[in-house]
Amino acid sequence: MADYIEVHVTAGDRDEAARISRVAVERRLAACAQTVGPITSTYWWEGEVEESEEWLVLFKTTADLFDKLAASVRETHSYDVPEIIAVPVRAGISDYLSWITKETASPS
Repeated sequence: MADYIEVHVTAGDRDEAARISRVAVERRLAACAQTVGPITSTYWWEGEVEESEEWLVLFKTTADLFDKLAASVRETHSYDVPEIIAVPVRAGISDYLSWITKETASPS
């Protein structure tokens, strides 16, 4: 059985979040991309504390696709250092996890 992950990515605006999501799902690097926002992020950047409005994308995928998904996000993202982190899925209903496997498989 595949190891499943949820990948978190923040984007500077809704359009960028939608573009990153669409590209990843079309490439079958994620079965689903959910966008949440706006959110407020407070963080250190170049020696200063910054605060900005962002949009959070939650990708549902398999662990073996993380590197390809990360490369796709970096390719389509405007940030120099985008947030791309994976959180392991410890449990899920079998039907949903099977759906992730099916939708991230290469078309035959």
